[in-house]
Amino acid sequence: MNKINLLRASLALVALAFGAANLSADVVETKSGARIVGKVTKIDGGSVVVATDFAGDIKIKQSEVTAITTDAPVAVRLASGTRIDGKVSGVAGNLQVTSADGTISTTVDKVAASWAAGGKDPQVVALDRGWAYQANVDVAGKSGNKSQLGTAAGFRATLAGVSDKLAFYSAYDRQVSDGKKSADQFKAGSDYQSNFSGQNSWYVRDEGGFDRIKDIQFYNVAAFGLGYDLIKAPAQTLTGRAGLSFRTENYKNPRTTDVSAAGLDFGLAHSLKFENASLVNRLSLVPSFDDFANFRLTHESFVELPLANPSWKLRFGVNNDYNSKPGTGVTKLDTGYFTRLVLNWK
Repeated sequence: MNKINLLRASLALVALAFGAANLSADVVETKSGARIVGKVTKIDGGSVVVATDFAGDIKIKQSEVTAITTDAPVAVRLASGTRIDGKVSGVAGNLQVTSADGTISTTVDKVAASWAAGGKDPQVVALDRGWAYQANVDVAGKSGNKSQLGTAAGFRATLAGVSDKLAFYSAYDRQVSDGKKSADQFKAGSDYQSNFSGQNSWYVRDEGGFDRIKDIQFYNVAAFGLGYDLIKAPAQTLTGRAGLSFRTENYKNPRTTDVSAAGLDFGLAHSLKFENASLVNRLSLVPSFDDFANFRLTHESFVELPLANPSWKLRFGVNNDYNSKPGTGVTKLDTGYFTRLVLNWK
């Protein structure tokens, strides 16, 4: 008899726990009669997102939702801009948000966004500027019949907001093969872009450095102009630029004529994000006014793959540097291939 009573008590506890679990869940009801039980994590972009144990995150069109009930307070922003943190309940498209300060009655279609109670409004977060940093390095060596040592390192700091972006960057590349340098190059620069109207932007940039293999003691390109977003989507962007520039190149060899001339500035910047990779392409053309046949063309393309730790990535790419009128004894085109380890942090 004691065993029977113990079994009954156990079953009662299980039923009570199961009932309590159901009572502590959020519920979303739709026009079709579906009833989704889980945790409402957010309302954003016309969708209600519910985290469930049986199917992960479920996204439901907000226009199809007739009722939302939460077991704990959430933050709600209405289309009018009003924000309130409280428990949500409702039926037939009508909602009530109850907080310690009172109750607001509204409808499902007037809810602009919802997120965790006490949290910062995602719309405000999106407007905040934030710094992001990136460092990369690669070292390659070889010994035996031939000896070779190559080192390259770079750094980029970016301050980005909703409508503008400021970037500082630097890179150094040094290659030695059988005691002879094949690369000895340094560059540092800054780039600022501001979207002033839709897809339209203006920019200003400056880059300087040296390239001892090409006999360039110092070079600098300063430019400003206008840009246009040919493609602007969450997973892909393509921006074209056109403006004015001033280009300087000082050569060590006195037989080579230095460059100091105003000119044009053209550029293309493309990025494409895949599920587990990203592709970046950059192209820059700077011709001189006094001689349009005297120009510099630079290009870089790379694929970036995340490693086990998402802060670390592996980058495979190619870059080209073409100078139409290089120094004496220097070829016009330099092409490099690289594999780099990249660290990102904020």
